[in-house]
Amino acid sequence: MHPLNQQVLRTDVAGMPLEWIDFQDAVRIYHLGQVAYTCGELLYRVHGGHSAITGLRSVIEVNSIIATHGDSGALFRSRTAYVPPLSNPALFARDGHLCLYCGSRFLSRDLSRDHVTPLSKGGTDSWNNVVTACKRCNNHKAGMAPEQAGLALLAVPFVPTHAEYIYLQGRRVLVDQMQFLLAHFPRTSPLHKRLSAY
Repeated sequence: MHPLNQQVLRTDVAGMPLEWIDFQDAVRIYHLGQVAYTCGELLYRVHGGHSAITGLRSVIEVNSIIATHGDSGALFRSRTAYVPPLSNPALFARDGHLCLYCGSRFLSRDLSRDHVTPLSKGGTDSWNNVVTACKRCNNHKAGMAPEQAGLALLAVPFVPTHAEYIYLQGRRVLVDQMQFLLAHFPRTSPLHKRLSAY
C-alpha cells in the first residue's frame, strides 16, 4: 500500500487527463459521488466513522486514476492551441534535468532557464525559445546565440501538450499512471524517447 502522499491522476469521463490531486481531494470526490469510473491500482483504503444506524464503518477505496463527472475543461485544454504555463520546474522536467548544451544531468538548484535567442536580441520567454542549462553553460553563453558561444543544442525545445504538462507536474508517477499518460502523448512527442530510456 502506498503512503497517503501519493498523487492520484484525475481525468474527465472521456479519459482526458485533468490534474494531480491529493488523497483528501480524492476522498471528497468519491464521497460526493463524482467518480464515473476508476483505473489503475488501489492506492489507499480510507476508513471513516461508524454508522449510528448499522454500526458499520465507512470505507473509501481510492485508485491511482479516477475519472470524474462534470468537467468540460479538458475539451478546451486538449485543443492544439493550449499552451501550458512556463515554469522552471516544468521546463527542467521537460528536458530531463539535462543541460541541453553540455549534456550533463544536474539537480534543479544547479540549473537555469536559458533563452536560445536571447531576450536582448528579440527572443521570447516561451517554451519554444527556452531550454534547461547548467549555470556554467548559461553564464558562458551570456547574451549570445548558441553558435556565437560555440555551443550546440542537444535537443529542440517544444511546447508540451496538456497531457505532457500533467506528466511534467507529477511527483513519483506510478507505472499505471505513466502508461495512461503516454497514451495521450502525441506520437511525435520527444518525451517518448526520453522516457523509454529510463
